[in-house]
Amino acid sequence: MLILLPPSEGKAAPRRGKPLDLAALDFPGLTTARQQVLTALVDLCEGDPEVAARTLGVGSTQLDLVALNRALATSPTARADQVYTGVLYDALDVATLSTAARRRATARLAVTSSLFGLVRPSDRIPAYRLSGDATLPGLGPVAGVWRQHLGEEATAAVGRGLLVDLRSGMYGAFWRPGPDLRVATVRVLHEHQGQRKVVSHFNKATKGRIVRALLEDGADPRTPARLAEALRDLGWTVEVGAPGKAGVQLDVVVSEV
Repeated sequence: MLILLPPSEGKAAPRRGKPLDLAALDFPGLTTARQQVLTALVDLCEGDPEVAARTLGVGSTQLDLVALNRALATSPTARADQVYTGVLYDALDVATLSTAARRRATARLAVTSSLFGLVRPSDRIPAYRLSGDATLPGLGPVAGVWRQHLGEEATAAVGRGLLVDLRSGMYGAFWRPGPDLRVATVRVLHEHQGQRKVVSHFNKATKGRIVRALLEDGADPRTPARLAEALRDLGWTVEVGAPGKAGVQLDVVVSEV
């Protein structure tokens, strides 16, 4: 099973640690593309900071993010599961998983990254700012770069198992799984007074809790139907949709976060 997570926009900047070593990251087939994106981003941020800020979609009061990118080659690194922050990652809380669950996290989780394509929780990375919809001078849209490179690596990582795709729409555009893969997507619906709707906070927090529970439980479902059964066994209300181009959608219905 491969569980694909979105990155977080906010990141915790490591205070100490070795500098970035692209060759040490998992998914080695992405090294060349990673270097291309990294070089384009650093080159942009070594120029006019105001231009870089506009290109990256950050405000003129956030030039510290430009400086962050400018120093990527020499900045300290930490495990990706310590760098990515936010609601989903707070709920997942890899640091407090059991030893067995942390091993499963290393083997089964991957984060979609605008800068690195895919990273494992144990990969050491610096903090950076690069949105999934960014376009870099001389390189073009980062989504287009990763569409050319992610397929082979991600497909190999899924193998004969199940892909659980928890990416947001922006990062889903980096790679569309082929019809030969078994894919489950998860949507979280908040039910209140008989009405259901998608609420970002509920969505992210519940996805983090779902991943945490699956890792602790050790379940390794190989089909969307088996994943739905596993989630029901763990206490969630799950409805299974019809197969579509993006796989089988599972609706997890919650009444409180």
